[in-house]
Amino acid sequence: MENRKAHRVVFGRGFSANMMAIDGTWQRPCTMQDASDTGARLTVDGSIEGLALKEFFLVLSTMGKAYRRCQLAWVNGDQIGVSFIKSIDKKKKS
Repeated sequence: MENRKAHRVVFGRGFSANMMAIDGTWQRPCTMQDASDTGARLTVDGSIEGLALKEFFLVLSTMGKAYRRCQLAWVNGDQIGVSFIKSIDKKKKS
C-alpha cells in the first residue's frame, strides 16, 4: 500500500543531477528516479559515506539555477530518499 502524501512522477531513464553540500565542500553526481512536491528518490554515483547529508542541495541544471534544498530521509544501497526543505514563509503584507 502506498503511504506517500504526494503524487510521484517517475522518470523512465532517470534525470541527471548533482548533490552538493550547502557550503560547496563536496559534490556527487546522481540520477533522480522519481520526484514529488515533497521529495525524490536518487541513485548516487559513488559513495555517500562521510558526507554531511543532514542538509544539502540537489542541483537540477548545469547552470545551477534550478535546485532544491534537501535532507536525507533514507538509504538503501546506492539509492537514497530525500525530503525537500520548504523555504521559510515570507512575511505577510501588512
